[in-house]
Amino acid sequence: MLQTNNYSLVLLIQLSLLTFDLFVNSFSELLRAAPVVQLVLFIIQDIAILFNLIIILLMLFNTYVFQVGLVSLLLERFRALLLLSALYLTLSISLHSWIMNLRWLKSNRYVWTDGLQVIFVFQRIGEAIFGHTHFRKHFRPETQSILSAFYSIK
Repeated sequence: MLQTNNYSLVLLIQLSLLTFDLFVNSFSELLRAAPVVQLVLFIIQDIAILFNLIIILLMLFNTYVFQVGLVSLLLERFRALLLLSALYLTLSISLHSWIMNLRWLKSNRYVWTDGLQVIFVFQRIGEAIFGHTHFRKHFRPETQSILSAFYSIK
């Protein structure tokens, strides 16, 4: 079972992955002239988002509620977080592949289509909602009491 110090470590890992995600979203446009570096950062960002989703699922699978078989209760409580994480991962991968497809050979030129602008705005809005739901789930007193009861944190 997950003990208090392990839960703190998992929380620290998730917050550092979210901070890296915010950093890449904030400064990736500055690396437009170096498409290989931008590609590597995008790949690492997508892996970080995927790791966040995997950590959430592992935390849910580690609860007594899941082990007893009340999966529907967990899905009811964490459905929004799981769906938003999957949606944000999809939007990020779509945006990154579109940006790299348009800018790989024309890194010196400013390439910005209407469709790219739309998906860029949705991805940035998704990032804000994604980060907010992560922080809300970890720091709400209700969620902490649920997790402490589920994990039997001592």
